[in-house]
Formats: sequence, structure tokens, C-alpha cells
Amino acid sequence: MCGITGLVLADSTNNAAPEILEALNMLQHRGQDSAGIVTCGQRGRFYQCKGNGMANEVLNQERLFELKGNMGLGHVRYPTAGTSNSSEAQPFYVNSPYGITLAHNGNLTNTAELGEFLDTDVHRHLNTDSDSEILLNMFATNLDKTGKRRINEEDVFNAISELYTQCVGGYACVSMIAGFGVIAFRDPNGIRPMCIGKRKTLSSIPSYDYMVSSESAALEALEFVDIEPVMPGEAIIISKNKIVRRRLDLKSEYTPCIFEYVYFARPDSIIDGIPVNDARMAMGENLAETVKQVLGENNDIDSVIPVPDTSRIIALQLSQALNLPYREGFNKNRYVGRTFIMPGQELRRKTVRRKLNAMRYEFENKNVLIVDDSIVRGTTSREIIQMARDAGAKKVYFASAAPPVKYQNVYGIDMPSRNELIAAYNTEDEVAEILGADKVIYQTIDNLEKACKQFTTKIKKFEMSVFDGVYVTGNVSKKYLENLEQERNDSTRSSPIGSPNISGIDNIFKK
Repeated sequence: MCGITGLVLADSTNNAAPEILEALNMLQHRGQDSAGIVTCGQRGRFYQCKGNGMANEVLNQERLFELKGNMGLGHVRYPTAGTSNSSEAQPFYVNSPYGITLAHNGNLTNTAELGEFLDTDVHRHLNTDSDSEILLNMFATNLDKTGKRRINEEDVFNAISELYTQCVGGYACVSMIAGFGVIAFRDPNGIRPMCIGKRKTLSSIPSYDYMVSSESAALEALEFVDIEPVMPGEAIIISKNKIVRRRLDLKSEYTPCIFEYVYFARPDSIIDGIPVNDARMAMGENLAETVKQVLGENNDIDSVIPVPDTSRIIALQLSQALNLPYREGFNKNRYVGRTFIMPGQELRRKTVRRKLNAMRYEFENKNVLIVDDSIVRGTTSREIIQMARDAGAKKVYFASAAPPVKYQNVYGIDMPSRNELIAAYNTEDEVAEILGADKVIYQTIDNLEKACKQFTTKIKKFEMSVFDGVYVTGNVSKKYLENLEQERNDSTRSSPIGSPNISGIDNIFKK
């Protein structure tokens, strides 16, 4: 999962980089592995800074001032394909044709075939294993076919339209062509999120700044308005003088990833017309019904306790629906990253104890219902349940706002090997035994879908492959999943990242 943003300021004398960094800070929850910004200044010159680390580590004030230009792209990453090497920090760049840079959130499922095509048919050299670099080179190849020294909007739309027939998977992309403008496009199914907003300038002549982002919260923080989703199969071109939008693919079904609402997205974001906070409230209400069915109306629960932070609103709604006390039982250290996106099982296990501390007086001699957004590997859940028991809990029930996670994700969420997914081959009772819980209660798939679907009429179904094993792009073979199983096995993952590795400021000239 990654966070992307692109900005075009109407005033060509202003620098875009400071506001791009602000947006990346708002998207930092989507990736803590690396960060980068590329801007475009006068005469089509690109200025770049990227490397391993958090956005503020990579892009300090000194480096930020060297990123000149009124338009640019930003990216925060954690790897779902490729490695954690600093060479795979984004945005990526190619100098032919025109000078193009691109940042990408998602995953392609036909990377091997595209890589072979680029190598043997068009002889484009790839420096990394990243599917984002493949996307960029496919886009560049399509533009190169025009043979023009100067391109227009129609050429760009044609290149992206062709890209939709070539690149399969979930992807939201922002790209920038030197001296031309910023381009945003989203995969035909709309699996990965992206939105756009505008902001009126203070000049006497009416004009607007435009920004695209993975989440609306980043746009709202920078006072952009009229925020709306980039539609599936839609491409948007923002140049110095105008903005042009076009739906290029109308054949595919609108199927955004439902896990965004469960876990990844900020609660203050609206994704594809669905308020994330409201969707999580509905998840809590629906989960309460399942708790009643499993434990009965007259159960022995003394209090409902959330695992901070995502599940707080879910647990609060659940407690109200069950007429049970809501209690904060875990104190969170906010200077520890999200355990879900940390490489290595042992590191995740140790980090849980450093991240959370149980408040003994909320657990001692009590029967508690702990609520979390999901159970993936079970590492975090098992540690939390043990912490509750160590603090004196008599019984520990554990409820998940998501259904059992049983399958790999191939569209940009780093769900691990199936062998690492605790629910893949175990029943609910077996999961409870492994975790050390008295009972594990999962949200049903139907109730999760209802919780999100009630806020929109445009979306008929969601991408839910981690729960049901149905891959909406239809090209995911058994061989592909077997290869993915090997790549994502925890023993083969990259080691944790140490101190930031900064590539420095590069002046990349338009060729």
C-alpha cells in the first residue's frame, strides 16, 4: 500500500514541494518505508529527492527548498512488490520520450509478461523489480509511438487507453510530463483509491490550483474543495491553463477495495463517496448483532475494549448496540509504526509490546470483549490477548470487524503467504485456541459489505478477494498465486530498514 499525490499551482512563481510534503505527512499511514517528491520547474527541468525513511526524514527543509517548480508529485511507500531498497523509492523517472515521472499505488498482476515485452520487444531497460517502473515504461512506450516532438491531450489519453488494455491489476497513478502537466489515472475497476480537488487562488484573475491524492483528508487539510473521486478508468490532465477529464474504460465494474474502509484509510477521509468513519460505525453496529448471536443476549461481558486506533469507533458503536460499558484498556505509544506493515514476524511481535500497554484496572477480574479491525497473521491479536490475561482478565473474547482473512491480496495490500494467514486453514474455534481467546467472533462478509454499501448507489460490489478468494480482474492463475506465496513468505522478506538512505537532490534535465 502506498500514498500518492500530485499538485499543479496556478501561479508559476510558487513552489509546489512544501504543500506536497504536507500532503505526504497526511498520507504517512499508507507507507513508512520510503518517500519522495519530484517537481518540475522552468524549461521542463525536474528536481527530485527520494529515499528510505519517513517523509519528514527524507525531505527536510534544506532539501525541500531545492525542489523548484509549481507542479510536482509525491509518494510514500511500503513494498508489496520488489524490495525495500532505496533504488525503489518513488517517483520513478525516464528521460525518453519528453521526460516522464510517475508514482503508483497498487499492484500489477501481469508484471512478468510486461517486463518480458519491455526487454525483448521495445528494448527498454528496467533498473528495479518494481511494477511501478514497468507502468512508467509502458506509458512511455505508448507515448513514444506518436513520434511527435510535442504531444497534446489526445496523445496522452490514447496512451493511457492503450495502457488499460496492457496493464492488469489495481493501480492509481500520478504522472508528470516535463513542460506539459500532471496526469492522474485509475485502474478500470477503481480498486485503488484516488480523488481530486481544487482551490481558488488569491489573485485578481480567477484561477485554481488542482491536487490529486490517495485520500480526501490530505486535500481538505490544504483547503481544497469540490473533492470527488477519480472514476474507474478515468484519466485527468492538469496543465498550466486547463484541466481535461475523460473516462477511457467503461466496460469494467466499479469495485473498490473494501479493506480501505476496514483498516487502511484515515477515518476523516471519504473514499469513493463513502465516509470512512461512518462505514466503521456501521461495522460496529453490524458486528454487535453477530456478538449477540454467538454469545447470546444475556452474556457475561463486563466491558468492550478497542485495540487503538482504527477499531475505536467500531468498538464504541458495538458497545452502544450491546448496552455495555466502553473502556479504553490499552495505552498506545504513538512513536511506533503500524505493525501490519512491518517486515518479519518477530519484529511485529516485539513491536506490539512496545506499542501497547494494558491498563490493569480495566482488565483485573473482568470478562472483556476486545475489538480489533481485523485478524491477519494473528501476531498482534495473540500478544494483545496475552497482555489482557497478564493484566488479570478472567475471560477474553475477541471480535474482528472484518471477516476471516483467508487469501492473498494481489492488488496492492501486503497480505502475506496463505500459510501465514491464521484463518486460511483454521476454523474460528481453532483460531481462538491459537490466539488464547475464550471466543473469536468475526464480522460476516454480508454485514461488512452492507456497512459500506449503504452510503453509495454507484458501487454494487467491492473487491474482497482477501475474504472470498474472488479476484475481480480475472487473470489471477494458480501459478501466479504459487509464485506470490513464495515471494511473500516471511522468511524471504527483506530485513527491517535502518537509518534513512537519502538519494539526495538530483537535477534531471529534459532530454
